[in-house]
Amino acid sequence: MTLKTFKPYTKSTRGTIIVSKEGLWKGKPIKSLTIGKKSSSGRNNLGRITSRRRGSGHKQKYREIDFYRNKHDIEAVVERIEYDPNRTSHIMLVKYEDGERAYMLVPQNIKIGDKIISGNKKEIKIGNCMPLHDIPVGTAIHNVEMKPGGGAKIARAAGSSVQITGSDDEYSIIKLASGEIRKITSKAKATIGVLSNPDQKNIKIGKAGRNRWLGIRPSVRGVVMNPVDHPHGGGEGKSSGGRNPVSPWGQSAKGLKTRNNKRTNKYIISRRKKRV
Repeated sequence: MTLKTFKPYTKSTRGTIIVSKEGLWKGKPIKSLTIGKKSSSGRNNLGRITSRRRGSGHKQKYREIDFYRNKHDIEAVVERIEYDPNRTSHIMLVKYEDGERAYMLVPQNIKIGDKIISGNKKEIKIGNCMPLHDIPVGTAIHNVEMKPGGGAKIARAAGSSVQITGSDDEYSIIKLASGEIRKITSKAKATIGVLSNPDQKNIKIGKAGRNRWLGIRPSVRGVVMNPVDHPHGGGEGKSSGGRNPVSPWGQSAKGLKTRNNKRTNKYIISRRKKRV
């Protein structure tokens, strides 16, 4: 995929950079593999806003992605590659030898007509899925399970991958893009390759309206709110908030560690790098 720029006919097109959809399927998705997606506008089942600045945007259908790869020892052929509005990576439609179809995330350098398979001790080939103990050290992988059979949880965004740095019969050591090094049971599955659409990070929205199409609403600064709405609100005239940056609920916004999962601390060998 390549980046697409525009001639500056308007103020918005002057700065807009998007990913070209050349080579992607132009038709509709498979109906049996899609479900209706109702916009929650960032609200939970009690109607309370838990994710701010969400709402409106284009209506989207959710594509059901196969993150489990449970059809072992059955080859599948890549039929087409599609755009998915629900994620940054592209998806591919595959057809198994028994006639069943499924959507999966597309790794880089995979083409229409390529064959993929999942199972134990398969060929180290882009798109193939197998347990971590069958993958050589140094291989780039994505769609990594945390627990065997639990479905892929790590490295699912566009252009992402993790690297195997060590392995034995019980645990495999992987290095994440953040710099964190952790242990995962060697029976967990992963897919070979780096995910597609790496140019996603170079996109420039160009105008506020495009964010509204994506369902992202404007961000209002705390210092322009009233004291009842934000700790930084109020004051006579233009003020700086009068304290260190905090969230609307008073939690520090300057690198406060909120991770509280001591149960899995033993699997983390090295913490992720600090942001500069």
